[in-house]
Amino acid sequence: MSAISVRLPESLHDAVRELAKREDVSINQFIALALAEKVSALMTEDYLAARAQRGSRAKFEAALGQVTDVEPDEHDRL
Repeated sequence: MSAISVRLPESLHDAVRELAKREDVSINQFIALALAEKVSALMTEDYLAARAQRGSRAKFEAALGQVTDVEPDEHDRL
């Protein structure tokens, strides 16, 4: 485990302190979880962008062409 020192504006520190208290976790744990969520979101964005590069409009349309042309069930309608 690593330790870092972070300078925060007092208002942000106050908000983190209150939220951590509300969630019944330490400030360190709250910040680690918040950072993990952000890292996960950015990595997911990169992953999806890489997957999109592998995509093919022609293959997508071919797959859609195999879908039966039927009306959706009542509970699936918009």
